[in-house]
Order: sequence, then structure tokens, then C-alpha cells
Amino acid sequence: MNRFSIAATLAFGAIAALTGGCSGGQTRAAYQTMTGGDPRVGLTLIRQYNCGTCHIIPGVPNANGLVGPPLLFFSRRTFIAGELPNNTPNLVRWIRSPKSVEPGTAMPTLGLSDEQARSVAAYLYTLR
Repeated sequence: MNRFSIAATLAFGAIAALTGGCSGGQTRAAYQTMTGGDPRVGLTLIRQYNCGTCHIIPGVPNANGLVGPPLLFFSRRTFIAGELPNNTPNLVRWIRSPKSVEPGTAMPTLGLSDEQARSVAAYLYTLR
């Protein structure tokens, strides 16, 4: 191996080590603590309410809708609906009552309970 190959290998390893903790290090318990919801339940609700009809959602089969924004890397987003800082209380509010945040939104009010919205939020925060 030449110097360039060694340097490139070391740099790649350092980047992988640094970003690995950002994407996969959270456990289900961590998301439950963060949101008060269960990401597994959230995934079930996302499927049940057909959220993939309007959104592209990783981990959800046939979730390839183009009406709403793709939810790829949701946890990395700064804002929700371009209006609210991306944090758990704001995300739960958006999920439960999107028109209270953005009156003209196409996002429907689904009638989810606070607990259900927290579980959907927990799943969305797994999208890193």
C-alpha cells in the first residue's frame, strides 16, 4: 500500500466511525424516552393510516407517494412543514393537527391520539 492508500483508508475509517454513531446508535428505548412513543407501534400506524400514499417513507413497503415530502432522513431536518422547529412536542402537534400549523396543508387530520402521534414521531425519528 502506498501513502495515499493508507491515508484514504484511515480517513474512510474515521468518517465511518464518526457517522456510525449518528445513524444507527439509537435503540428503541432511546426513541421511546425521547418521544414517549414506541417506534414499532408508529410503523404499524403509518402502515394502517396509509401514510405512504402521500409520502416516501423508508422501511414502509409501497410508501412511494409524491403528494407530501419524502420523509427520508426525517430526524436530521431542522423544521417541520417549514414552520416549526423539529422537536417532539412540535412533531406530535403536527401529526395530530397539521392544519393548526399550516392551514392550507394537504396533510389530513387523521384523528390520532397523543399516544399514537408519539409513536409515529418515534418511528420518524428513527429515519436518520
